[in-house]
Amino acid sequence: MSDIPSRPQHIAIVMDGNGRWAKRRLLPRVAGHKQGVEALQNCVKACMQRGVKVLTVFAFSSENWERPEEEVSGLMELLAKALAKEVSQLAKEGVGLHFVGDREHLSDSIKKGFEDAEQLTRSNTKLIFNICFNYGGRWDMAQAAAKLAKKNKDITPANINAEMALAHVADPDLIIRTGGEQRLSNFLLWQAAYSELYFCDTLWPDFDASALDLAIESYHQRERRFGKTSEQVLAGSHS
Repeated sequence: MSDIPSRPQHIAIVMDGNGRWAKRRLLPRVAGHKQGVEALQNCVKACMQRGVKVLTVFAFSSENWERPEEEVSGLMELLAKALAKEVSQLAKEGVGLHFVGDREHLSDSIKKGFEDAEQLTRSNTKLIFNICFNYGGRWDMAQAAAKLAKKNKDITPANINAEMALAHVADPDLIIRTGGEQRLSNFLLWQAAYSELYFCDTLWPDFDASALDLAIESYHQRERRFGKTSEQVLAGSHS
């Protein structure tokens, strides 16, 4: 068996730093988010080129509604435009889109955009692209527990896992956070139990394929033990 670590199959990203990127250029925060959309487009392509199977991004948290109204409305407009412009191309490239989060309070047009995009790309498997929108890790665990209670099922780790919003994919191998902060900020709290964490100072609009490669290279330096000893991991890799 090769000693070269396998490439991460599932990468998750907290895309932080759009506002600071814009502020440093004396631009409105929405300009940073626009540039962040371009960075995301490039990241999707880079992940596909590198054989990553699942990409999950934190696009809008359940706490982001507290931001200035102008910024929130700008983000919604950006989302609507991106859906209209990018979904057909992603579909052609074999990307399967999943919008993960609480849709209850979203506008009808946004909800329809999500549903149409998921329907159009539902059979695509080259890259599963999860966009966490109006998402929070605590919300995710609460909604999973509520589903189990409704079904009168036992509260067990396996049962909770089956009801989580990302139950359709394996847990992330690598979680990247850009922008210099070193916290998860309520992102994938359940799924991150054994993920490798990578923090970088690069602001999200400046995150490119080279920055992604640095994160993957850092992942390759890690030993993933999942509670076992190094000796057990080594023995398992040669069995």
